[in-house]
Parts: sequence; C-alpha cells; structure tokens
Amino acid sequence: MKILLTNDDGYDALNIKSLYSQLKKEHDVWIVAPKNNCSGMSAAISYLNEIEVTKIEDKIYAVDGTPADCSYLGLLSIVDFEFDIVISGINHGANIGNDVLYSGTVGAAVGGRNLKYPPIAISVATYDAKDIEFISNKSIELINMIVKSEEIFMGKIININFPDITKNEFKGCLATGLSKRDVPAEPIKIDESSSPKESYKYRYNLSGEPLSDSFLTDAEAVKDGYVSISVLDYSLGSSSYIDDIKKILDD
Repeated sequence: MKILLTNDDGYDALNIKSLYSQLKKEHDVWIVAPKNNCSGMSAAISYLNEIEVTKIEDKIYAVDGTPADCSYLGLLSIVDFEFDIVISGINHGANIGNDVLYSGTVGAAVGGRNLKYPPIAISVATYDAKDIEFISNKSIELINMIVKSEEIFMGKIININFPDITKNEFKGCLATGLSKRDVPAEPIKIDESSSPKESYKYRYNLSGEPLSDSFLTDAEAVKDGYVSISVLDYSLGSSSYIDDIKKILDD
C-alpha cells in the first residue's frame, strides 16, 4: 500500500518513527507530519497563513502547520500519486470519548475518508510507552485486518486506543463505542494582567471523567487493559433530517 503517515505530536516523535520503521518494511510509506507538537488542534487548517513544508529526508516532510494541513498537502500537493490510506499516530496519549472532537490525531485522519481504505487513528494511553515496538507491530496487524474489510468502513474513521502494555500484558482487542465525559475541571487561572483593563490568563484543566453507558466504551476497555477499536462517523449526513426540518417549517 501507499501510506500517508501523519500525527499531531510532530514528525520526529518517537511513536511515529517506530510505526514508520515497521510499516515501511512492506509498504511505500511517506511521513507528512507537523514540524512541532500540535496536540488538541482537531481538524483546524491554516486557512489565512502560508504553510512551509520542509523535506527532512527521502519520504519524510515536516509541515509548519496543523495536522489537518499535513493530510491536505500530503494528499494533494507533495506527491504526484494517490495514497491508498491515511494512518495517523501512534499518538502519545489516548484519544477516547469526546476527546476525539479536539484530537489532532483524529483531525489529521479525517482528510483520508475518500481514499481506497478508511483512515486509521492510533493512540496509546501514555506519553512514554513501555513497549512501543509491540504496539507498533500490533497496530500493523490491526491495519491489515481493517484493510481487508474496507467496504464495511468506507467514509468512516477507525479509532484505535492501546493501554500502556507490553507484549506479555496483551489481553486482546474489543469493539467499543465512544464514552461520554462528565463536566471537565475548571480552567486553571494563571495570573492577572497588569494592564489597565481587567484581563486574566487561563490554562485548560483535566477532561471530565469518562461515564459508563449501556454499551462497552473505549474508556472502559482501555482501563481494563484491552485495546479499544471504535468507528467514528464523520459523514455529516444531514440529508436524513430534511423531512424533519420541513415539518418544523410547515408548523
């Protein structure tokens, strides 16, 4: 396969380099990833700014922009052929529940929905994995499994989350749905400005705790030591609600 490999942690992050080294043994893999860490940028694009792209070495490019910029430029500009799939990760830190709305890892994957195979976002629930080689190899097994069933997931995004496990600690993979989160912690107030106008500085605090649901959630699976596999539907299929809107307008 021709693979566009990206992330939101940066082209030089340990996890993407590990996955790249394993994937390129059997596939034509190109890294197009942010120059700097862009965590939490979702699918933001540098719409009003020029974007600098630097060739680091053969098939590795650093983009001075967002994760979504990387997919956009990688798919439509940097190469003269069409990729088969976008793979985003392996992210440093989990992307579970509502966090997928803010995830740069998922945001980068969104751009690959119309390729031959569905895009895959991969994360591990730690910033320093105990056994990234195992997680990379297991990721490739899952990628191959998903590619063989591509018709089921066309137009969707596959979101995979690993707990921080070694090969010997692997329990298996579970099909999950996204967990909802409780109310997040209050923003952290840093200081007050000395400006004549009243102004303050804040920093994001912890996300709300994952909530249980009627189905197995990604948060529960990862907490129990299993690899979570979820499907994200970004089809934005609003046409199914046209008749409902008509009813409201006619009342």
